[in-house]
Formats: sequence, C-alpha cells, structure tokens
Amino acid sequence: MRRIVLGFALAVTAAMAQGRRGGGAGAAPPEKPEEGIPVTNPLVIEKCGTCHAKDDKGNLSRISWERTTPEGWEEAIKRMVRLNGLQLTPAEARPILKYLSTYHGLAPEEAKPVMYMAEQRIQDENVPNETVRTTCMNCHALGRGFSWRRTKEEWRLLTNMHVAFFPQAEAAFRRNPMMDAGAAGGRGGRGGAAGAAAAATPAAGANGSMLVDETIDFLAKDYGLHTPEWAAWRARMRAPKLAGRWLVSAHIPGRGAYYGEMAIEPGAAEDEFTTRLKLQPVKGGPALTHSGTGLVYAGYSWRGRSKNASMPAGTAPDDLSHEMREVMWFSPDQLSAEGRWFWGEYHEFGVDVKMERASDGPMLITTDRTSLKTSSQATPVRILGDHLPADIAPADLDFGAGVTVKRIASHSASDVVAEVDVAADAVPGKRDVVFRRSVLPNAIAVYDRVDYIKVLPQSSMARLGSETHPKGYQQFEAVAYQRGADGKNYTADDVELGPIDVIWKVEEFYAVYGDDDKEFVGSLNDSGFFTPASDGPNPKRKFSRNNYGDIWVVATAKNEKDKDGNALVGRSYLVVTVPTYIRWDQPEVAQ
Repeated sequence: MRRIVLGFALAVTAAMAQGRRGGGAGAAPPEKPEEGIPVTNPLVIEKCGTCHAKDDKGNLSRISWERTTPEGWEEAIKRMVRLNGLQLTPAEARPILKYLSTYHGLAPEEAKPVMYMAEQRIQDENVPNETVRTTCMNCHALGRGFSWRRTKEEWRLLTNMHVAFFPQAEAAFRRNPMMDAGAAGGRGGRGGAAGAAAAATPAAGANGSMLVDETIDFLAKDYGLHTPEWAAWRARMRAPKLAGRWLVSAHIPGRGAYYGEMAIEPGAAEDEFTTRLKLQPVKGGPALTHSGTGLVYAGYSWRGRSKNASMPAGTAPDDLSHEMREVMWFSPDQLSAEGRWFWGEYHEFGVDVKMERASDGPMLITTDRTSLKTSSQATPVRILGDHLPADIAPADLDFGAGVTVKRIASHSASDVVAEVDVAADAVPGKRDVVFRRSVLPNAIAVYDRVDYIKVLPQSSMARLGSETHPKGYQQFEAVAYQRGADGKNYTADDVELGPIDVIWKVEEFYAVYGDDDKEFVGSLNDSGFFTPASDGPNPKRKFSRNNYGDIWVVATAKNEKDKDGNALVGRSYLVVTVPTYIRWDQPEVAQ
C-alpha cells in the first residue's frame, strides 16, 4: 500500500510539474531528450532491469541519465532495497556498486570539489546563489546535490520525488498554494476561477514554481549529465596501477606533522589492494603503524580501511590505533594522492594526507617548520626526504629569493638539516623548497609578523553522550596568519603560517539573559581538545535542562602580540548539542 501511495504522489507531482511547464495549446515544444549512458553489465541489467525499462540503445530508465559518487550509488541501491523490494546479496551488491561508480560515476575533475563529503570534513560551502540555498540547503549540505550529474528532466523528477517523500520540500520550493488550490477545485474556501486567478498573479509567478525552476535550470547547466570532463575521462580511464611504495606527509590536528611511507600491494582484483603504513611524528614520538585494504572506483577514487593489527585500539577516543576509514583522490596520472583518513562515532577525528609515488631518485616529503621570519639568522630547518645523496651542498637547496642556505648542519639518506638566513626585505609569502629536481610546493612561509590567529575549525559541533549514546568530540587548533599583499586581515591573499602555541579557554556565547552554557556543556583541555558533558537532564541546571548550549572556544597566543602589545586572540563558535538518536545510512563503499 505504501508503494502505491508514493507512486500516486509521484505521478501527481509529475503531472503538476508538466502543467506548470505548459502542456496546453500554444505551449513550447518539449525539449529533445538527451542521450543516456548505456548499461552493459549483465548483473546490473538483471537486478535493475526488472523495474528500470531497457530501450533499444541499451539504456535503463533513470539509471542511464544519472552519474554520481560511490556513496551516491550506494545510497540509491539501499533505497531500492528498502522501498522497492530489490533483493541483493552482498556478493551481488559489491560488483553492481563497482560498475555504477566507475562507468556511471564522476570524472576526477568533477569529484575533487565535492570530496569533502566523502572525507567527512567540516566545510564552509560556497553557495552559488540564493535560489539554490533556499531550495536545497534547508535540509542537506550543498555537496550532496553537487555530487550528482543528471539531465534536466532527471533533476526535475528529483524535485518531484522530494515533494512526495518530504512535506517540507513543497514550502522550500515555494510552490504557490493558490495554484494548487485552483487545480484541486478549491482549498481553504477558494477554488475554481478564484484559485486560478490567484495562481495567475505576478506574485504567484515570482514565488510559485519559479524558484524551483531556476534551481533546475542552474543544475541542468552546471551539473548536467554530459560534460567535457566526463567525455575526456571515459576515453582515458584506465585500471589503477598503484602497487608500490608511496611517500606520505600528513597532518593530525592537535598532534602536528607526520611523515613516512605506505606500501600498496595488489589485492584480489585489479581495483583492490592491501596496504602497510608507517608514519613518524616530525617532532618525535611513537610511530603510527597500520595495515588495511583499499578499493579504487573509476580509476582514481580510493576507499579503504586500516588499523593497527598488532595491538587493540586504545580507550581514548582520539587514539591513533583505532580503525580508520580512508578516502583519497588519486591524480589521473597515478603519481600522487590526497585525502582524509578518519574515525570516531561522528567521524570527527582525522588525518589529512598527501602521498607521492616513490622513485629511484631523491625526493622531499615535508619540513619540520612551516614558517621563517624575516631578519632571522642561522635558523635550522629539517627537511625529510627519501633517497637523499651522501653529498649535499648548500647550493643544492633553494628556498627562493631572500632566503640563503648558510650551511648543511647534518644529513642522511632520509633527512637534511640546513641553517638559513632570511633577509630583512625578503618578500612575505609561501615558498617552495627545492632540492635539485625535487620540489615541495608552498612548504614554508616567509613573514615579517603574525597579524592574527584563527581557531580551526571556525565553527563546529560536539555532541553530548552517555553509555547509551556515544559522544561527539572536537579537536581545535590555533593557526597564525600574516596579512597579505593588500595589507588587510582576513582577505583571500593572507598567508597561513601554521599552528602556534596558545592558552585555551572557553567563554560564554551570550544568546539569552543569564546564559550559563559554559558551566555545563563540557571541558576543554590544554591541547584544545573538547570533551562534551553527559546528556541530561541535569538537575543542577535551571529547569533540569540537558547540558546542551553554545560557547566560544578561545585561544590566546603565548608569544605573539598585536601592535599595541596585547596577546593575539582567536576564537571559534562551538555548538554542543544532543546525540544523534537516529542513525542514517553509513557509507560502506570501502573494503
């Protein structure tokens, strides 16, 4: 019965949309249908073709006119299982997901801007226009929609589905109720001619179907099915040949920089792999060692899992021995990769990763410094690398104009310590570090003063918890910045200088009279790690409220001051809210 009702709702909304597009006399002729992408996999045809009709060109209805990420296809498959009775075993679901994600997926250039969705990053999204904000972002992140490519008709059918499944979508899309009243023969006492007249008013045109139509036009133009990027990638797509040794540089918020290597070995199929990882903290300390598996979709999109097999995961929520999910984007030439490995009940802990395929020649991995101050003398800079030669001269290293390598203090096959002088008039900004033919792009920033600090993430969320519901934690970092060439703070040309030492505290974010959230929401330690309180109710709080609230997380620099001699201060807005009581689908596209 539920399926019949939903089908009826979809049919009604589709008919309404057709009426709004104009189906009567004098209406514009319908647009010519776009070519689909034929489905050639026998298993997909067998399992999906019972509902998705196949045409004489090999297209399956709906499927052939959509492309998306592995997470998007997995969600679609699960929806078919839940709502439409699709029956799949795990052994069948896996190759179906592989095929759709590869041959009906995204090109690398299309996927990279929305990788933050799969990487579970906190992201300030760049909203293209207010129409999209209103119609799409009331309910979900913009990256969710931008992870798909569809024809215009498919985008329209998607809006119809939203109206059928989610009542609030009708309001978001701003369909004029008077228009529907006229069509329905009278709603709220106004029907027939009165309703039709109301629907024909200019206000109805502006606030009715126009908003969602503008969004559909935008999506069809900028996120259509056929793109130059996809056409080029379909021609050059090849199996991932990733086996070998990879050099890794990583950053773990609250812990600093790491370096090391990952050995990737072939797995059971040409797109499956096993891995062994070892990372060392640049500042010294215990190494991170993991082993795991990985799967590559569409020739570039890595999904994997890894853990420390030699010891059980620690009890601390941010312990690095926990199993990690791996999401990485490999460059089309298969020589480099970047991404995030994450863990935690809310995926709040993570490792920002960059990898390069190792070669037989010398290569640079990372440095122990992120910035150099003008007028500084004999500053030691440790450069981590691979296959460095036995003879290294100051002239072999280049930090750019205004930075002079005075001498090589020490060196080995894996690192070199150089002492450098920075001229007083050295131009501020990011510098490459170059050793012969190996380059670390934007590795070190030259600056004359620290102008401000940011607390990252600048806005975030933590979740209360208990034995029943897990907590959601948050790690903060304070990062220094130099104003850019325009001489103004907080503009696009500002130069990031890296993390600095600060004193952490929380302050009240005053939202109501007598606000006291900071006394109840949780605690912040000396490393910027926030632990939320238990979920309530709390009898010590007014009205026995839960321990939710919002606060400022404040960082005060230990050594950097403003022009008036006051310590630099940065802050971040933190919302501490209740647990996620309903768990939605978690992606399982990894090995």
